[in-house]
Amino acid sequence: MSINGEREEISRAIVHLLKEGQKDTFQKVVSELSPYEISTHYRGLPRKRRILFLEWLSLDQLVALLRYLTRSEQLRVLKKIGPIRSMELMELLKSDELTHLLSDLPEKEVNRLIAEMKDEEKKAIRKQMKYPKKSAGRVMISQYVWVHQSYTVRMAIDKLRHFREYADYLNYVYVIDDEKKLIGVASYRDLLLCEPENDIVEVMTTDIIKVTDTTKQSDVAKMIGRHDLLSVPVVNDKDILVGIITMDDVLDIVIREANEDIEMLFASGKEIDFHTKPIAAAFKRLPWLVLLLFIGLVSGSIIAKFEETLEAVVALAFFMPMIAGMTGNTGTQSLAVVVRGLVTEELTMKKTFGLIFRELLVGIMLGVINGFVIAIIAYFWQQNLTLGLVVGASLIATLIIGTLAGTIIPLILNKFKVDPAVASGPLITTINDILSLLIYFGIATMFISKLM
Repeated sequence: MSINGEREEISRAIVHLLKEGQKDTFQKVVSELSPYEISTHYRGLPRKRRILFLEWLSLDQLVALLRYLTRSEQLRVLKKIGPIRSMELMELLKSDELTHLLSDLPEKEVNRLIAEMKDEEKKAIRKQMKYPKKSAGRVMISQYVWVHQSYTVRMAIDKLRHFREYADYLNYVYVIDDEKKLIGVASYRDLLLCEPENDIVEVMTTDIIKVTDTTKQSDVAKMIGRHDLLSVPVVNDKDILVGIITMDDVLDIVIREANEDIEMLFASGKEIDFHTKPIAAAFKRLPWLVLLLFIGLVSGSIIAKFEETLEAVVALAFFMPMIAGMTGNTGTQSLAVVVRGLVTEELTMKKTFGLIFRELLVGIMLGVINGFVIAIIAYFWQQNLTLGLVVGASLIATLIIGTLAGTIIPLILNKFKVDPAVASGPLITTINDILSLLIYFGIATMFISKLM
């Protein structure tokens, strides 16, 4: 049986068990599934079966399920399971997961969701939510182990054993002084290979790779990837240790950033997936498309301005879609290269000019090759050498300008601290359409006497 066939069979079995009220058998089936598979079957359930499905899951299974749902889906789950179970569930979430879940909610809604939590937990959540969005403070977790500089290796290992419930996050032990400032870090391997009687300060590394609580999350991801770390400590402006960010947190950051960039690149709106209702999906996309509609009208006004040129040489119309389409495509390609590069590279003035120059050369090469090809095609098609030269020269110029536009616009936005992904594909394409038509008809008008 294929994987899809097996999945459908399990889905039907789950629905049957829910209908028949066979909770024990349901639990046996679900316990053999991975968290991702549970989320897939949950999404595929008829809506009237979802409440019972959630009710029959254990708290640990609910936590695992939540990690594979979108934020809006997570909030719907919390409403379905009721306030008491919601509170128990949120207590099991990592601090960064809970902060992300509550982000952007009205104050009244946040108060309702955390009402039954302990005062200490409420305080910690509110403190973390005060950090700027997309800062390290928003995604750091408090499940880490620190030791005082007076500890021996044996004392450090004993403390690690005591906090073994944090096993998923215990990659390093962090050493602090009397003022709780971070002064060193030691890996478990370092501790295991040393004599138990050694002082921790003899084992620790003082050359610490760390970030501040206000560091951008994307910069944290770059740092962990660059140094192949399993986790990185987070300190405040006084160098006091306040949390850690782990590799799995970084993966969440990268996936979230990638999803947001893809959504912005194609102006599709946030959190639109296979399960989004048609009306919601339409209204999330509508603002961008309305804006682009009005910008696109500029293209029509350009064609109207050169109406006499177009009437004189009707053959010019044959090449308009190709000129506009090629220019838009090369601009979008450059945009994708720049947006991806900004995620992985630290941008300096030298790198910026190097990138622009590189893309200029790319645009020239693409323009010359494609311009030469279309010039030959236009000549043999219309038996007009001047028309071939006009079309070829226009394509060369528009591909160069389109490539530069797709490179420079996101760089400018990045310089002004705006997410470059907002320079979406449709926006770049529309701008390049306008530029390409201006260039095309401008060159054609210059040679109108020879085209006729």
